[in-house]
Amino acid sequence: MEMKNVVLAMTGASGAIYGLKLGSELLRSGAHLTILISGTGFQVIREETGLNLKGGEGDPQQALAAYFRTEPGQLEYFAEDDFFAPVASGSSAPDAMFICPCTMGTLSRIACGNSGTLLERCADVMIKERRPLVLVPRETPLSEIHLDNMLKLSRLGVRIVPAMPAFYQRPESVDDMVNFVVGKVLDSLGIGHMLFKRWGSKD
Repeated sequence: MEMKNVVLAMTGASGAIYGLKLGSELLRSGAHLTILISGTGFQVIREETGLNLKGGEGDPQQALAAYFRTEPGQLEYFAEDDFFAPVASGSSAPDAMFICPCTMGTLSRIACGNSGTLLERCADVMIKERRPLVLVPRETPLSEIHLDNMLKLSRLGVRIVPAMPAFYQRPESVDDMVNFVVGKVLDSLGIGHMLFKRWGSKD
């Protein structure tokens, strides 16, 4: 499925590498990518990957463009309090939105329609405009509250793709396991990729 305008949101759940890999694949597919990162998302990215997107004199937009090696116009970043961003309005809703990784707090606020940040407002826009929204939760164990919130969103058409790597393809590295999860996230919206060997494939 061709997606021209896509939002990638990253929150403070563990698994920042999933979001960064997903961003690379979405850009590879030719999508124009808008990136939203929560305050704790920046902290987790730095802690888990060593990537400091808010350090020095540069802004996150420049740091993200350098990390993904994008051409001008391929990528945009908006701060979490910037409600003047286009993605805050249904009149310019993106083709799809991914929240990867997604904290249970973010998931809960989306389920309640509590749009306190641009990230949450954009998710609210996707639901009300009936556009594809994919959440990649990374939490264990799951409480009844978590499960209830995920069920509520699933019934609204939100795709829930937990970060659960498989092992039938015999992963040999952490990258292999990350690629499997990101591949399943892309599969949820029919976006082509070659990140893992499919079940029954001889290639």
